[in-house]
Amino acid sequence: MSDLNSRLLEAHDRGDTAALVTLYMQAANQAKDQNAAGFFMTQAYVFALDTNDARLQDLRNWLVANGREA
Repeated sequence: MSDLNSRLLEAHDRGDTAALVTLYMQAANQAKDQNAAGFFMTQAYVFALDTNDARLQDLRNWLVANGREA
Protein backbone atom coordinates (compact mmCIF):
# COMPACT_ATOMS: atom_id res chain seq x y z
CA MET A 1 0.00 0.00 0.00
CA SER A 2 3.01 2.34 0.10
CA ASP A 3 2.60 3.24 -3.58
CA LEU A 4 -1.06 3.96 -2.93
CA ASN A 5 -0.10 5.99 0.12
CA SER A 6 2.31 8.05 -2.00
CA ARG A 7 -0.38 8.65 -4.62
CA LEU A 8 -2.83 9.72 -1.89
CA LEU A 9 -0.34 12.19 -0.47
CA GLU A 10 0.40 13.59 -3.93
CA ALA A 11 -3.33 13.97 -4.69
CA HIS A 12 -3.77 15.81 -1.39
CA ASP A 13 -0.84 18.10 -2.25
CA ARG A 14 -2.39 18.86 -5.66
CA GLY A 15 -5.89 19.27 -4.25
CA ASP A 16 -7.08 16.69 -6.79
CA THR A 17 -10.41 15.79 -5.23
CA ALA A 18 -11.54 13.46 -8.03
CA ALA A 19 -8.34 11.45 -7.68
CA LEU A 20 -8.82 11.33 -3.91
CA VAL A 21 -12.22 9.68 -4.32
CA THR A 22 -10.70 7.00 -6.53
CA LEU A 23 -7.64 6.48 -4.37
CA TYR A 24 -9.57 6.24 -1.11
CA MET A 25 -11.89 3.71 -2.73
CA GLN A 26 -8.84 1.69 -3.77
CA ALA A 27 -7.48 1.92 -0.24
CA ALA A 28 -10.81 0.64 1.11
CA ASN A 29 -10.72 -2.30 -1.26
CA GLN A 30 -7.17 -3.14 -0.14
CA ALA A 31 -7.81 -2.64 3.58
CA LYS A 32 -6.99 -5.54 5.86
CA ASP A 33 -10.00 -5.09 8.13
CA GLN A 34 -13.51 -3.65 8.07
CA ASN A 35 -12.66 -0.67 10.28
CA ALA A 36 -9.91 0.47 7.94
CA ALA A 37 -12.15 -0.10 4.92
CA GLY A 38 -14.86 1.97 6.57
CA PHE A 39 -12.45 4.80 7.31
CA PHE A 40 -11.18 4.91 3.73
CA MET A 41 -14.66 4.65 2.22
CA THR A 42 -15.84 7.48 4.47
CA GLN A 43 -12.98 9.63 3.20
CA ALA A 44 -13.93 8.78 -0.38
CA TYR A 45 -17.53 9.76 0.40
CA VAL A 46 -16.51 13.12 1.91
CA PHE A 47 -14.47 14.02 -1.16
CA ALA A 48 -17.29 12.79 -3.43
CA LEU A 49 -19.67 15.13 -1.60
CA ASP A 50 -17.28 18.03 -2.25
CA THR A 51 -17.38 17.45 -6.00
CA ASN A 52 -20.83 15.89 -6.49
CA ASP A 53 -18.99 12.86 -7.89
CA ALA A 54 -21.02 10.39 -9.95
CA ARG A 55 -20.05 7.60 -7.50
CA LEU A 56 -21.67 9.41 -4.57
CA GLN A 57 -24.73 7.15 -4.31
CA ASP A 58 -22.65 3.98 -4.61
CA LEU A 59 -20.40 5.19 -1.83
CA ARG A 60 -23.35 6.03 0.40
CA ASN A 61 -24.91 2.64 -0.34
CA TRP A 62 -21.68 0.95 0.77
CA LEU A 63 -21.59 2.99 3.96
CA VAL A 64 -25.23 2.14 4.77
CA ALA A 65 -24.72 -1.56 4.00
CA ASN A 66 -21.72 -1.64 6.31
CA GLY A 67 -23.36 0.19 9.21
CA ARG A 68 -21.42 3.42 8.72
CA GLU A 69 -24.36 5.60 7.64
CA ALA A 70 -28.05 5.59 8.50
